[in-house]
Amino acid sequence: MPGPAAPAERTPTIVEHALRYDRAPAVVLLVLLPLVCWMWIIVMARDMYGPMTGASAWMMTANWDVEDLLLLWAMWTVMMTGMMLPSASPLVLLYGAMARRSAQGTAGRQIYALAAGYVIVWTAFSLGATALQRGLAALVLVSPMMEVTTSRAGATLLLLAGVYQLTPIKHACLRTCQSPLGFLMSRWRSGWRGAFVMGFKHGAYCVGCCWALMLLLFAGGVMNLTVIAALTAFVAFEKLAPFGPHGARISGVLLIAAGFWMLVG
Repeated sequence: MPGPAAPAERTPTIVEHALRYDRAPAVVLLVLLPLVCWMWIIVMARDMYGPMTGASAWMMTANWDVEDLLLLWAMWTVMMTGMMLPSASPLVLLYGAMARRSAQGTAGRQIYALAAGYVIVWTAFSLGATALQRGLAALVLVSPMMEVTTSRAGATLLLLAGVYQLTPIKHACLRTCQSPLGFLMSRWRSGWRGAFVMGFKHGAYCVGCCWALMLLLFAGGVMNLTVIAALTAFVAFEKLAPFGPHGARISGVLLIAAGFWMLVG
């Protein structure tokens, strides 16, 4: 008498396939690199709100030279990498699985190239944030502690972020960020150069989705760990949760309401 039939082996998902064969790039890009960035952010923030004799001592300089500006740019770049790279994990994992099927021997290098293209865009955004911070500081709208000096300035940032959450370009960029598989299938390019271009383009959509939210760092304190963690969690939730434009609209209304409350408060 024949025994019971063995259960059919489940076909692994694309993400499971990526984690099985491309574990090293996934761990480096989505765990180790963000962890190092967050360690650097925590050390700087604790020193900034403490003795200011260590990693953040350079921030209190009265005369900003090229070296200080480069350090500020590096600070923003590290912060953006730590905050944004984890939210791109679906893109990195899906691309890893697809790259291994098309070019097994060079899949690891292509994954790193994809992530490099993504980070380069946020590095460019960090340059703009550096220039903005120095401009606001020159107008005495941002203090040496990297916080807005007036409630009106903070309210303006909240209103700007809230209004942008309601715009069509925000929703278009958010839909692309929420559909990495669709992005890869419609914009696929071969080789590590193609991977870099795809990472760059996806990073551009990501900046288009989140740039106004990142400006809220000025409202709450650029090196305020609570604000940094809250924005990181919110961006990840917005990009990974299945709410789409509806979630952006709700958060936009809440930000606008908070902005008006600050203006009249």
